[in-house]
Amino acid sequence: MGLLDFLNNEGDKKPVAPATTGTGTDFFGNSAQPADAAAAGTSYTVVSGDSLSKIAKNHYGDAAKWHQIYEANKAIIGSNPDHIEVGQELTLPSI
Repeated sequence: MGLLDFLNNEGDKKPVAPATTGTGTDFFGNSAQPADAAAAGTSYTVVSGDSLSKIAKNHYGDAAKWHQIYEANKAIIGSNPDHIEVGQELTLPSI
């Protein structure tokens, strides 16, 4: 069966799904996770002395990105971004 035979076969065959390596990536090293999981970001537990800008500086390399952390965690933090508490579990969004 040649390439043209496959193309002329009126769609009765479907493409094969990419194989995974068992490590969360496909053969080419691409993430096998759904886009939603990747967009969700990582989890971070607030420790003593933390601030959103300090967390942003450590995680993203830019303290000014604290706004993204705050927007992703408004329901947990509340209306005052300066008031985070030790032990709070924050989501650090993928940027």
